[in-house]
Parts: sequence; C-alpha cells; structure tokens
Amino acid sequence: MKNIKKLSILALALVLALGTLTACGGGEGGGEESADKTITVAASPTPHAEILNSVKDALAEEGWELVVKEFDDYVQPNVATTDGDVDANYFQHVPYLDEYNEQNGTNLVSVAGIHYEPMGIYKGTKQSLDELEDGDKIGIPNDATNGARALLLLQDNGVITLKDGVGVTATEQDIAENPKNITIVPLEAATIPASLEDLALGVINANYAIGSGLKIEDALATEAADSLAADTYVNVIVVNEENKDSEKTKALVAALQTDAVKEFIQSTFNGAVQPKF
Repeated sequence: MKNIKKLSILALALVLALGTLTACGGGEGGGEESADKTITVAASPTPHAEILNSVKDALAEEGWELVVKEFDDYVQPNVATTDGDVDANYFQHVPYLDEYNEQNGTNLVSVAGIHYEPMGIYKGTKQSLDELEDGDKIGIPNDATNGARALLLLQDNGVITLKDGVGVTATEQDIAENPKNITIVPLEAATIPASLEDLALGVINANYAIGSGLKIEDALATEAADSLAADTYVNVIVVNEENKDSEKTKALVAALQTDAVKEFIQSTFNGAVQPKF
C-alpha cells in the first residue's frame, strides 16, 4: 500500500511539473520564448537593402532580428512575399504594385511610404539631349509603370510629345509627336545602365543608377521633387493583406519612419534618394 501511495505522489508531482513547464512556454506553440522574432524582408540591393540594414540595431533593441534578402529584379520579391518566404518587401511603388496585383491575381498591400527616387536621363553615346539625331535609340524600363514614367520625363524635356491626358498610363502608342524619330527601346530596368554603350541615352531608375556607379548629378535631367511623379512613385513597404496589422509589420514600419532614417537617407545618397514620411 505504501508503495502505491508513493507512486501516486510521484505521478502527481510529474503532472504538476509538466503543467508548470507548459504554462511557462516550454511546450510547442507556447509563450514569448517560442514566438517568431525574425522579420525577413525582400529588397533591391540599393538603396532599399542599405536603408533596411541601417535599422537592424534599432530593431534588435526591441527584440527583433531583421534579415534582408536581396533581389536584382522587380518580380521575385513579390513572389517571395506572396508565397510567405519573406514577411515583407521593399523595392516598388504603388503603381507597380497595383499593376502586379492585377496581372497576377495577388493581394499584396502597401503599409508605409519610405522614400522617393528621382528617375533620370543618363548619357549613352550622346552627351546631351541637344545631340540627339534622327533614329537614335533611348532605353526605358519595360514594365508599364516605369515605362510611362520614363516617357513623361522624355516629354518634359522636349524629346517627344504624348497624347493629351495619358499621364501615368502612357505607352509608346501614346506618342503623338517624335520630331527626331527616336526609337524607344524597352529593356529590363536593371539592364539599362549596362546597355548605355549601345544607346544614345537611357532613362534609369535611381536604384539601378546608384548600383551601377552613376550619380544623380550625372543625369542630364531628373524628375522634379515637387512633380506628380514624386508623389506617385514613393517606394513602399509591402506585405500580404492578412499581415498588414501584424506585430512584425508594425515593428518594421516604426523602425523605418524615424528621424534617424531620414538623416541616413539624406547623408548617404546625396539627393538620389529622398525621404517621403
């Protein structure tokens, strides 16, 4: 009988001990110790990854580990976000995001605007806009939103004239006047800097210009800071809709929208990237 009582007491003690461990978060799916404190973000190398890396320490102080995965194109970051391989991405503006969602049936959403990158016209075989000759080639991004943006910049600088009212939806078919019979060459945005030797001029997104060693002061013309483009093409943090109010998303946005990040952007990129928050 005594042995039975001892066994019963031991069994009870074991049950209580297990219950205590579970209550303290020792079991799977338990409390704070088992919580996922890693924020993974897909980003273009420049300037997006650089800006993200500047807030790693601030996030670490709040208990978060930031992992930045770099991509060199404008498609895979959205694929990775949709698939759940990353928690967020940072490389695009809202017009591009809207187009991507429409074409792919995805439901990605913008949760915060961070910065704006003035698009510029850069020298190829010609050293100025005045040197353009009949039949010269100008490279522009081949995605619809950045292509329209490039066409608007060429119009603002007298190279072409677009049909009235086309705005940010402009395509090559909307060119109404082309006095020098310029050939518009749509190219993958990332490849335009390397293609300048085969082009009279190239219209380049700032992140790819910076990444290739071009400086904003090298541009023959850029979008004005107070232009429609500056407000329309703000680069944003993007997540799956179901994650827009998650703790990870809130922590990431809070870390990025600070005076310290503004100062980092202004001091690092010398006007090629401008804070927009």
